Amino acid sequence: MSPRAGVAALLLFALPLALLPAWAAASASALVAFFDGVYRAGALVFGGGHVVLPLLQATVVPTGLVDNADFLAGYGAAQAVPGPLFTFAAYLGAVAQGPLHGWAGGLAALAAIFLPALLVLVGVLPFWERLRQRRDIQTALAGVNAGVVGILLAALYDPVWTSAIQGRADFALALAAFGLLVVGRVPPVAVVALAALGGWLLAG
Repeated sequence: MSPRAGVAALLLFALPLALLPAWAAASASALVAFFDGVYRAGALVFGGGHVVLPLLQATVVPTGLVDNADFLAGYGAAQAVPGPLFTFAAYLGAVAQGPLHGWAGGLAALAAIFLPALLVLVGVLPFWERLRQRRDIQTALAGVNAGVVGILLAALYDPVWTSAIQGRADFALALAAFGLLVVGRVPPVAVVALAALGGWLLAG
């Protein structure tokens, strides 16, 4: 791939980041704001899909597009299925209470969250061999990786911990699920199902 194509891809990556917020503010369109938020989440994530969780929540929950309970339920279900956590965006697009929902909303959200990574990959590929050999780039990436650990802990605390752990029973259920997953090596889909059953029993 030519360097010119790489530069063009990076420009295409940057343009929505610069233009979509202004368009969303000027048009007051929930659809544009949703696409902007999901695209921005896909563009800013680094180090794993869980980092995208607070970004997506800030896009859909405060605006009323998705209820916080539905958001957490979808996040829990996403842990039980294989594949990248980015597919969680398709769920949010499908259940969003806006002009675009269902299959169309899911596909639009999926395209919005995966498009930035595709453009960055195409853009950086022609220069990657030279960049990866530079010590300053290696040091910067190591620092970013360390920062991602902090972001993951923040995402675990808010919204997961603050919304799901409301008392000792919730904490015990979460601890039991953690033990089944890490110590017992129980498949994630079974852990999610057992945790859902436990939550239903606690609520009853």
